[in-house]
Amino acid sequence: MTTETVIELGRRVLMNTYGRLPVAPVRGQGSRLWDADGREYLDFVSGLAANALGHCHPAVVEAVREQAGRLLHVSNLYHIAPQAELAAWLVERSFADRAFFCNSGAEAVEGALKLARKRAWRRARAAGKAPDAVAGPDTSAGSRAPFEVIAFHKSFHGRTYGALSATGQPRYHQGFEPLLPGIRLVPYGDLDAVARAASPATCAVLVEPVQGEGGLNVPPPGFLPGLRAMCDRHGWTLVFDEIQCGLGRTGRLFCHQHFGVEPDVMTLAKALGGGVAIGAVLAREDVAAAFEPGDHASTFGGNPLACAAALATLRVIEAETLPERAARLGAYLSDALRALARTVPGATIEFRGLGLLQGVRLAFPGAPVVQACLERGLLVNCTDTDVLRLLPPLVVTEAEIDRALEILEASLVAVTAALPA
Repeated sequence: MTTETVIELGRRVLMNTYGRLPVAPVRGQGSRLWDADGREYLDFVSGLAANALGHCHPAVVEAVREQAGRLLHVSNLYHIAPQAELAAWLVERSFADRAFFCNSGAEAVEGALKLARKRAWRRARAAGKAPDAVAGPDTSAGSRAPFEVIAFHKSFHGRTYGALSATGQPRYHQGFEPLLPGIRLVPYGDLDAVARAASPATCAVLVEPVQGEGGLNVPPPGFLPGLRAMCDRHGWTLVFDEIQCGLGRTGRLFCHQHFGVEPDVMTLAKALGGGVAIGAVLAREDVAAAFEPGDHASTFGGNPLACAAALATLRVIEAETLPERAARLGAYLSDALRALARTVPGATIEFRGLGLLQGVRLAFPGAPVVQACLERGLLVNCTDTDVLRLLPPLVVTEAEIDRALEILEASLVAVTAALPA
């Protein structure tokens, strides 16, 4: 099939839920993709950070091949060896004591929300005051849910109803209201706003250590430690969403390590499977104990194939010290991006990010730049309308970064020249 026939077939039979670019990748290797017509692209989207090791890393390919020939699926009615091994790897290298596995980041957020509320419910019940039902369906009108979660403007946690309700971007909510009750959205980075939103019903805070879809927003100094202190003071559960920023992407194995603070619960996905779908909820023992058999489940969550891929991915990340590599090459990429302010004056406003999670706020909408880069053989994407996001794989080379910046510069020059005077 050619790119044209793939696109036409998809238009005819798929639901119209994605604004797809006119590319039909059929093969990948490292930082490179090839489409159905044989055209090569330098991939700085990396499956939206899922392909941390690039495309078709041999360790992941071999792990999947071997596991697929042995056992694909049995369900969580039984004990699964790769699942237990994966959980052990994660808890041994994190704050957590327990893990739950699912299939995506949105599912991980759903699990974390359920865990936080179940913890609060058990505490309230032990105190003899657990409510039997939600106080009201419309929290925006002032009624309160018995267990509320504080989340943040410009956040993105997923498309399922709980995750969507905690996502602080109204454009994703349109047409899907009413959303889950009991979510209070406040400005990111504003501890005073958190304090104002809190009530006796507050049970948790859900936050991305670095916001990805919201424009690559790095928290101001003291914000995450301040949230930790507030949660400790009030007995709230602190949940970090590291679905995009975790597992080496920002220059540390876990993004929160930059800020000297640990959560009670953390969600992971994207990079975890090296391109294979898997999500995880990690938690401290005292928090995880809120779940009992039957409280939460996933038919395919933690299946042998996905866990084998995740184990292979994590072992490469560790053995090849990819977080340290991301820190070094992230600084290299950041410096190169900032040089664009001099070479293409008037095109850029601000530079953001950590490690190999880098963004450029443009002086105009980013879609034409994404298209111009595509035409020149570079895949990037835009978030928050005007923030160009670069997510190269953690194995990217300096030469590939140099080539990507050449294409980006040429694209910015072309788009700037075409702007109205």
